[in-house]
Amino acid sequence: MEAANRGASEAGGKTIGLNIGLPHEQRPNPYITRGLTFEFHYFFMRKLWFAYLARALVVFPGGFGTLDELTEILTLMQTKKIDRHIPIVLYGSSYWNEIINFDALVRHGMISRNDLALFQFADDPPAALNLLQTGITTDIESATPAIAHSRRARR
Repeated sequence: MEAANRGASEAGGKTIGLNIGLPHEQRPNPYITRGLTFEFHYFFMRKLWFAYLARALVVFPGGFGTLDELTEILTLMQTKKIDRHIPIVLYGSSYWNEIINFDALVRHGMISRNDLALFQFADDPPAALNLLQTGITTDIESATPAIAHSRRARR
């Protein structure tokens, strides 16, 4: 997150920080725009706002927190609980294909082969930028944050 905040800050953009209060490790980074740091106590609330605000997701190699956030967004998109397209770029195909055996998930019937279209791989910055430029809608009105609306159960 710090790298993304730093790049946006150095380019003159505003950055937001969705921080989680932990006893160690996690602290807001210095590149977040003043007044745009939000501290969460619960992971699920942080992920809700993360999903609600996201226009794209670039996922770099990481640990449990990274896997948690990636699978949360993938699940919300797979189940259509997010009702807009969010381009997901997994940066470093060799890492991701070693960490998650996507083909085995399909082979064992845990996900559909079509679910593999929910994300793409990039191995260098130009490739990631190209995927983002083609994947992010330019129509801001149709890209407003939207989580699928709850539906009343039929009796």
